[in-house]
Amino acid sequence: MNSSSNKSVRELIQQNRQQKFSMKNVMERFMPIVLFLCAFVSVVTTIGIILTLVLETRHFFEVVSIKEFFGSTNWYPLNSQPEYGIWPLVVGTLEITVIAMLVAVPIGLTSAIYLSEYASERARRVLKPILEVLAGVPTIVFGFFALTFVTPLLVKLIPGLAIYNALSPGIVVGIMIIPMIASISEDAMSSVPKKIRDGALALGSTRLEVALKVVVPAALSGIIASIVLGMSRAIGETMIVTIAGGSNPTALVNPLEPVQTMTAYIVQVALGDAGFGTIEYYSIYAVGTLLFVFTLLMNLLANWITRRFREEY
Repeated sequence: MNSSSNKSVRELIQQNRQQKFSMKNVMERFMPIVLFLCAFVSVVTTIGIILTLVLETRHFFEVVSIKEFFGSTNWYPLNSQPEYGIWPLVVGTLEITVIAMLVAVPIGLTSAIYLSEYASERARRVLKPILEVLAGVPTIVFGFFALTFVTPLLVKLIPGLAIYNALSPGIVVGIMIIPMIASISEDAMSSVPKKIRDGALALGSTRLEVALKVVVPAALSGIIASIVLGMSRAIGETMIVTIAGGSNPTALVNPLEPVQTMTAYIVQVALGDAGFGTIEYYSIYAVGTLLFVFTLLMNLLANWITRRFREEY
């Protein structure tokens, strides 16, 4: 009786093992397919975006020559006699980007140095999540913050500043990308081995000297990559510059006057300022293609810098 009972238990255990093994086999065969489909969807989406941009941009360049697009400094697509020189939008975009980087790079890097080299573990656990929460604030909130708080403040400090200007949205775009630069730079600095810091301190260096002359050079690839990615983010920013920057495309560089960026123009036309199928409508695809090329080049540059200057320990 006992022998028969033991045999039944062994059979049940064996069946259990077989079922578990069978489920593992199914999962092992099924999961690679799921992962491949996820990767495939990403690739197909990217190809779809590129094809959409290229095919729609073709309609624009059937009417407007590439020479006019890149050679003219006038952008008035909605006039009775339209002009399609892209440079005013490019200048406006770069103006916002430069102002943003002048704000974000010093604050982001100093924040990263503090978190990496000076902050206690407890302070880092509190401060870094708070800093990263800033990255989750909707950009439209930043836009109204620029228009209703930063601009009135700047008007008091700078007489003659227009209500819509490049300075205010540039500063706020810089504030928005501080978490990106600070977080990536801090991760790069934290990856520098402690023994390198200890060696520098043993030779008589101060903590500031260690941070600036040892840690920052060792983490340079990650720091530069964070700055390039921040620039890419600033170039593609839409709502802040749409709300607070105005809609005056100009090739003149004056941060106190209204500007229009490439993304702001796309929003303007997409809201219904041009009818579907018109040359003005197709112009947003031409602008979008150029913007896509800008951001793609920035991302490729960031990847190249990361590989080229990476330090291995």
